[in-house]
Amino acid sequence: MMNITKAVIDRLTTPEKKQQGRTEQKRYYDSKLKGFGIRITSGGTKSFFIEKLINRRLKRITIGHYPAITSEQARKEAHKLLGKIATGIDPLAEKKIEKIKKVTLQEVFTDYIAARKDLKSSSITDYQKGLKQVIPDWLDKPILNITKDMIAKRHAHHGETISKSRSNLSMRVLRALFNFAMHQYETDNGNSIIQTNPVNFLSHARSWYRIERKQSLIKSHQLYDWYKGLMELNKYYSKSQAEMWRDYFLLVLFSGKRRQEVASLHWKDIDFEGKTFTSHDTKNGNSHILPMSDFIHEIFLRRETMRNGNYVFPANSNLGYIVEPRKAMQKIIDHSAVEFTVHDLRRTFITTAESLDISAYALKRLLNHSTENDVTSGYLIIDVERLRKPMQQISEHFLKQMQLA
Repeated sequence: MMNITKAVIDRLTTPEKKQQGRTEQKRYYDSKLKGFGIRITSGGTKSFFIEKLINRRLKRITIGHYPAITSEQARKEAHKLLGKIATGIDPLAEKKIEKIKKVTLQEVFTDYIAARKDLKSSSITDYQKGLKQVIPDWLDKPILNITKDMIAKRHAHHGETISKSRSNLSMRVLRALFNFAMHQYETDNGNSIIQTNPVNFLSHARSWYRIERKQSLIKSHQLYDWYKGLMELNKYYSKSQAEMWRDYFLLVLFSGKRRQEVASLHWKDIDFEGKTFTSHDTKNGNSHILPMSDFIHEIFLRRETMRNGNYVFPANSNLGYIVEPRKAMQKIIDHSAVEFTVHDLRRTFITTAESLDISAYALKRLLNHSTENDVTSGYLIIDVERLRKPMQQISEHFLKQMQLA
């Protein structure tokens, strides 16, 4: 032990590194203030600390580095910390609480994404957009500073002036972040700094906007004009590009798959011999195998003759496949006078399948809808071959309406 002063510290020698290159350190304790000391590493770093039993466990708290703080300043800080410990306060827990109180919304979002390894990149992008569109000025705020009054006002303002659905989405993301933070950022005794989720106030006040599900689709009598619009794409694109867009829209319609599932189809998931095709990155996380109707088989054969890379619909995008079909879609609308979105094609498939009296369970399998809460479906085994007949039936209906049968 020694009286830790500047003169004494300057005389202390630096310990040598161990043979494996690991950093060695040596601690010196003060003779006047029990628990106070200085640590010197083989790298030359000198730091003050206190050492004390807290809740029956020996804990060491770093005060600061020398010479950034002097021995006198370190001794005063050590007195304060030891005094707190004597009155039952844990400085480490106190420091952790202060750190948690400063955690920003952006930091919570980053930790949330890191923890939720099952989230798709498209979902993450959508969450980011929602936060940046509705509450961009909150991202650098400590999450504890976001109150229910702030939430209610911003939700109402954005919903009434810009977008009700976006306002709802951003607040749902915010609610998930608060729920995550309540369990992620706890004190040493397991208590959460965040006691309540302020977004729940929207449910209490019944403030959520009611968003009606879209009902738009392409009616049967419009399919002929819509197909003629498809055939006009070669006026705006090269032959290969026009055929790619045409095949893309037709495959979404004839398969009922979601736009992303069709766009990201990989050649390794196209089975020409078994006449099936598989999507892996689906909304419910389950791989989805569908049989090819004769017309879908023709689409894949045509794409095969123009194969270029790993994807069925390749593009010079960050993902390697087509991403935004809006321009091509608008060309079709201009020529056909049939307003539609890509998801309308999926709704058209669903509505057509239902009108052809295809069983509800077969329809669920065709659409890859979850059946987890359906007890009866748990006893039904509908393999891909059982779906081949209804798939062909749907295709023949579309071809008839387009006058291609």
